[in-house]
Amino acid sequence: MKLARTGPRGQEIPIALHADGRWRNIAALVGDISPEVLSPQRLQALQQALQETRGANLPVVEPGRYGLPWLGCGKFVGVGLNYADHAAEAGLPIPTEPILFTKHTCCMVGANDPVVMPQDARKCDWEVELGVVIGQRARYVSEADALSFVAGYCVVNDVSEREYQMERNGTWDKGKSCDTFGPVGPWLVTADEVPDPQALDLWLDVNGRRFQAGSTATMVFGVAQLVSYISRFTTLYPGDVIATGTPPGVGMGVKPQPIYLKPGDEMHLGIGGLGEQRQRVHAWDARLLDA
Repeated sequence: MKLARTGPRGQEIPIALHADGRWRNIAALVGDISPEVLSPQRLQALQQALQETRGANLPVVEPGRYGLPWLGCGKFVGVGLNYADHAAEAGLPIPTEPILFTKHTCCMVGANDPVVMPQDARKCDWEVELGVVIGQRARYVSEADALSFVAGYCVVNDVSEREYQMERNGTWDKGKSCDTFGPVGPWLVTADEVPDPQALDLWLDVNGRRFQAGSTATMVFGVAQLVSYISRFTTLYPGDVIATGTPPGVGMGVKPQPIYLKPGDEMHLGIGGLGEQRQRVHAWDARLLDA
């Protein structure tokens, strides 16, 4: 299934893509797309309801603004340098264990919402990533069982301020968690529609120029490895999301001179089968954070 939420900020309604190719309002079936809805049992029941006659009788919706595809994300876990060729462009060694950091959930916005640069930002960068959404509590899970804890997958843009991240001391978090630095969606694709998360193409353009083009096949640590590994250090709960790293082509790695985002730039990115995003970059404007 493809699940999404559409409407003005704070007024989104839950929708699902029906077999007839039209989006349907599923509020009558689930209320909203909460962490509880992401469990295997609830997703299976929702899929069955959509396939029955009552699914065809649900109201048709023409999506406008896409909000966050689900509510209740408690943890947004990032994985650093998880593509060998990206580590090379950053001039850093390939990790021997996953590098983990946190994107605070206040950074999360809809897939096409504005990206607002912090007041003194100078080195804002882009990163297309596969997002892994957890569907049931995962604690010390084995790699063999790890994918059964995944509700689905989505597109993530791990927007990053490199000066904050690399030059301002402390952890990476301060360069990763600024408001609007976590566009997610446009929809959540349930795991049954992604038989192999290590066979997905990723790409990202800035102002029509292709900067990133890669495949999840080249991850250093695959999705099952990451879910298992992270569950050793923190319990993962339904609604948590893991951003699994980015392929080469980020602005920081452009030679001979890095290229960073500026107001007016447009990012266009996507992952095969998981949808596309478009964000316009804006100078600091607090009104855009609350619109």
